[in-house]
Formats: sequence, structure tokens, C-alpha cells
Amino acid sequence: MGERVVADVAVVGGGPGGYVAAIRAAQLGKSAVVVENQHLGGVCLNWGCIPTKALLRSADIYNLMLEAGHFGLSVSDPGFSYEDVVARSRTIANRLSGGVALLLKKNRVRVVDGTGVLDGNGEVLVFDGERNRVATVIAPQVILATGARARDFPSMRIDGERIIGARHALALTQVPASIGILGAGSIGVEFAHLFASFGAQVHIFEALPRLLPAADVDQSKEVARAFRKRRIKVYTGSTVETVAREGEGLQVGFNHKGRQESLLVDKLLMAVGVVPNSEDLGLEDIGVEMDGGWVKTNSHYRTTAAGIYAIGDLIGQPCLAHVASAEGVVAVEHHSGRPVEPIDYENVPACTYCTPQVASVGLTEEVSRTRFEDVRVGKFPLVANGKALVLGETAGFVKAVVEGESGRLLGVHIVGAEATELLLEFTLGRTLGATAQDLLRSIHPHPTLGESLHEAVAAALGEAIHL
Repeated sequence: MGERVVADVAVVGGGPGGYVAAIRAAQLGKSAVVVENQHLGGVCLNWGCIPTKALLRSADIYNLMLEAGHFGLSVSDPGFSYEDVVARSRTIANRLSGGVALLLKKNRVRVVDGTGVLDGNGEVLVFDGERNRVATVIAPQVILATGARARDFPSMRIDGERIIGARHALALTQVPASIGILGAGSIGVEFAHLFASFGAQVHIFEALPRLLPAADVDQSKEVARAFRKRRIKVYTGSTVETVAREGEGLQVGFNHKGRQESLLVDKLLMAVGVVPNSEDLGLEDIGVEMDGGWVKTNSHYRTTAAGIYAIGDLIGQPCLAHVASAEGVVAVEHHSGRPVEPIDYENVPACTYCTPQVASVGLTEEVSRTRFEDVRVGKFPLVANGKALVLGETAGFVKAVVEGESGRLLGVHIVGAEATELLLEFTLGRTLGATAQDLLRSIHPHPTLGESLHEAVAAALGEAIHL
């Protein structure tokens, strides 16, 4: 029957939501246990955010080498070893996973290897790969953080060989000559940038009318323009209908705006969202209410079963690592009796690490105009920013959406160099309730990309100097 482990908090899943929740519990003086059947750090650290960004960094440096002449420099015969590029990404992921293990040890969080199954009354049964019970963890608070996995379809099952998910794409040691990508959200767009940078012919299929359909319309247009210049083929308004093996590749049949087309690719990457890892957890048996496989919770992440909380991708959108971490902290603090405010999901930053980068927080212009009567929009092109010219990265803009009467910052949408870093100023500003006037009173150093934030807000108020 295995070992019996008693704790104050049991966390099932050691990803960015789970391990953060366990450490926060320890900080509050509670004993915590993490049950994890694969790698600490979860998909994000091991097979998602971190290794992806490592690969994209290599892609960006390689692109910079190819453009050295623009800076008055010369690079003789630039090349790459994609196998070494991937090896570097794995080294970084492994290092960070080891770091999570050290953090848990430092905070005296026990890690139990295996798969957790709920058995009611605060018990989590832990099984090994042979379905032998290795432990029973007993705790008054159980936090489910089992995450999600890539979605596929009955006619397009991920086989890891020709039809692949993001995890398989990260492990490729050779760049395919051609690849189709199903889905033009952040994952699809990032992989399109990666593979195109290293010479692949990339085809993106998106059923909705534009790339990055959740982004501001102007951001989508800017990325589409950049992709066209790089000869990345984008088929919006398209649905893939058939996928058949042909030789060493795949024949993809799709409906493109009412017209039947087909093309041959070496691989097809599924980037059409995720499905929750909620099967075989014993949820229904203990009365946890579900919604199509997603776990339903209240604003403090309590489920309908006593003592059971759920966080992260398991409970649905937005499926982001930083959101899972924040939810984990709220769940622990709420159960501990501390006063906590629900997360404001309209102030969650969203980032896409293609080139140019894309970053947003708050409401899009379109949504803002449906909610407010006086909406003012300022848009500052990076081509007018001195630092962007120095960097040689002038594609993109900063767009500020402001509520006219109050000066409230409704949303900010950035495309361009270091957009994902520039966004932090606006995320903090919205959290603190800063107005457009507050931001204009903040002196921005020169020359910086950050000056474009100031200029965009000034443009929204009709006060831009450099436009």
C-alpha cells in the first residue's frame, strides 16, 4: 500500500502553478507535498516556454548574423548546427528543472514521484508507472495542477513522427524542409518564426480571419506583414480537411476561403490549443464539477469538492505559466485564511516571442469601443524611435488605448523589439490604477525603446511631440 505521508497541503503536479503553490504554503508555515510523475517545472519549463525561447534566441542571433552588413560588419559564411541549437535549449531546461528541485528542498517541500489520484477525505493515492501504489498523501487542502496537453483531432492524431505537437517540435534535431502549422495563435506563430529562420518553408493554416486572432487587430496585421516579407505562407480563413501520408511527407488538403487546395509538407505541427489533463484523477467520484473536461472553480480556485482546489491549465483559459503561478498563490493564501483579491484576468499580460515580438495587456481597441463612449487611441511607430533605429529593429509600434474622460489606461498593444519587456510598465500602471497623465509625468530615459510608450500615450491625448 506504500508509504503514508501527512501534510497540510498536497499539490498534484509540479509545474509553474504547483511548485509555486507548494513553496508559498511552506512560506506560510505549512507542510507541503508535491506529487509529480515526470519533471519538476512542468511542460512550461521542460517542454514549453523555456526551451522554446532558447531556440528562438538562437534563431534571432542567426538572423542578426545574416544581417551583419547593415551594421557595417561582415560575417564569413554564417551557419548553424541545429542539433547544437536544440542541445543548448535542453541544457537550459534541465538546469532550471534542477533549480526547482533545489527550491523545493530549500523550503522543505517533500516531492513524491508518481501519478496522483484523488480518493476523497483529503487522500491522494500515488501510483508508479506499473500502477503500483507507492504512497498515500493525506492533507486537508489538495491543489490540482496537472496542466494540459496539445489538442489533436480524430483525423489528425499526433503520432510524434509526421504529425507532431509542440513537445515533438522542440526535440527535432533537424529542420524539416517544409512544415505545415495548424493554428496561428502564439504557439503556431512562434514555431513559424523559428523554423523559417533556419530555412524551412512554413505554411500556417488558421480558420479565423487573421493571425493571432486573440490579439489587437493592428498587431495581427503587423505580424502578417512581417511574415509575408519572410515568405512565410499564411492561409487565414482556412480549414484543414484531410491529411494523408504521401512518400516521406504529408499531403494536406484544405479549404482556403471556399477554394479547395492541397500541398505537400514534411511535417504538420498541431498548434490548435490544449486539452486538460483531467482524466483518471478520480474527480467525478468525489464530486468535482467539470465543464467539458475542464475543472470548474470559484474565484479562489475551490472546486465543488471540500478541500479540493484546482489551478492552471486544468481550469481553462488563459493557459499561461504566469497565470498558473498567480492562481497557486491565491489558492494557498485563501485556504490559509488570508485576505486575497481575485485575479483581474483583464490585466494578465500576453506575450508572443516571434520577430517582431508581440505583447498586450488590457482591452483591445475593438472591445474598448463596445464598453466606453470616449475611447482615445495613440499609436507610435518604432521607426520614429531613436533606440529602435540604433538596434536596426524598426518594425512595429506601441498602441495605447485610453478612456478619454478619466484617462484610464484601458489597454496597451506593442509589436516590435523587446515588446515583451516593455509591457511591464503598463501592467504595473494598470495594477496601481495609474492614468495616462500619470505616465506622461514619468520621465523616460533617452534613448530607449521605452520612450515609445510615453509617445503612444501622449498621442492618445493629442500631445505627441515626435509624430
